[in-house]
Formats: sequence, C-alpha cells, structure tokens
Amino acid sequence: MLSAKELEAGGKVKEKEGDAANMVTEYDIAVQRFLLDGIRALLPDAVFFAEEKENDTAVLNEAHCFVIDPIDGTANFVHGYRHSAISVAMISKGEAVLALVYDPYLDEMFTAEKGKGAFVNGKKISVSRRDSAHAIVGFGTSPYRKDLAPLTFRLAEAFFVSCSDVRRSGAASLDLAYLAAGRLDIFFECILSVWDFAAGVLLIKEAGGVVTTMEGAEIDLRRPVSVLAAGAKNHEFAKKLIEKSK
Repeated sequence: MLSAKELEAGGKVKEKEGDAANMVTEYDIAVQRFLLDGIRALLPDAVFFAEEKENDTAVLNEAHCFVIDPIDGTANFVHGYRHSAISVAMISKGEAVLALVYDPYLDEMFTAEKGKGAFVNGKKISVSRRDSAHAIVGFGTSPYRKDLAPLTFRLAEAFFVSCSDVRRSGAASLDLAYLAAGRLDIFFECILSVWDFAAGVLLIKEAGGVVTTMEGAEIDLRRPVSVLAAGAKNHEFAKKLIEKSK
C-alpha cells in the first residue's frame, strides 16, 4: 500500500525524450501494468494502445482494443495538485464503444457505453444547456507543442471575452468528463493524443454533446487531433469563434 506521502510526491519521475513537460512516474507504469493484466484476464484477445508502451496504430482497428492513459495529468500528480485521472476506452474497429474515466481524489467514476448513456457513479449525466454568455470554457495548452501556444492563448482570450470565464485544469480526460456532466460548457485543445480523448469522446456523445476537431471535422480515434466539444448550440458558437479568431 502506498503512503499518502508517496502519492503526494508522485513517485520516481522521468522526463520522456528530455522534455520537462512530458513526464512519467513509477505509478504510471504500475497502473498501466495493473490495467493490462486485469483486462487480459477478462478478455484474452484484447489488444492495447497505451501511453506508456510502444504502440502500433493498426491495433486501433481491432475488435477489442483498449486505449489507456494510466495517469492523465501526470504533472498535476507529481506536484500534488490532486487533479488527475485514469482513462480507459474500448475501441472496436475504430469506434469507441466503452469509456471509463476515474478520478481517485474525488472517487468519481465516469462511464459510458455506446447507445446506453453516460453516468458518474451510476447517476445519468448530460451536457449543459447554458448559453454562450454564461458558459465556462475549459481548454488545454498542448504543452508538448509549444509552437501552438500563440493560437491557444489567442483563442483562450477570445473565449474569455465572449463567455463567462475560462479554465485550464491539466487533465483533458477530466475536462471532457466534466463537460459530459455539465460542469463545463465548452472545451478545446489544439492537439491531443488518442489516449487523452478516446474515453471523453464517447462520454460526451452519450451525454448528448457534440465533439469534433476544431475545424468541425469528425474525430479520428486513430491519430492525434484537435478537439472541440460542447452542447449543440455552444459547439456551433465555438466553431464560429475559432474560425474568426485564427
């Protein structure tokens, strides 16, 4: 059992490819191993596309591919910021059919199954119906792509001026889960990896929301893309604001 002090410290930390913004801890590896072993025991033919392993994108076309981010928000975890999550999605032939995002700090489990709705701790959730003037906008800064910073913060300013306020939490899976639960009204990020958004995409769709790229194209679950998510009216508003602000 890990002590509270060990969890707050975030464990042993390494920088991936010498990037100070891209970290991995011993707990990322341990959680991923736990998930892979547990899923394999239940579904021996499962394949995996996970952040802390070598990956082949071809597996994303298999019938039972699990997309895993063992700790989304590793920087938060390392700093004791207490806002991180475990994200798991099952993709069948390129389409998300099951989703799970778990926040261990609040003990909240967000779940969705294709065609059966979205839930948090078993309670049905749905996206908000607030108008854009009263919307809170979540966004990510794509920290591994500093070249996108000017666009990211230009858009953040545009949303801040046009909406109620903006938020940057550092865990995209939770941002998307919060949007599905109506806690955020709009979310955008200029580039996200598949394990960051695979579960969130299904959660939002099953909660009655719309999720596309920032250009309005359908989300491709087999490659990194930009993400724009909201309820239907706010999605259209956000897409137009992004087009105007680029």
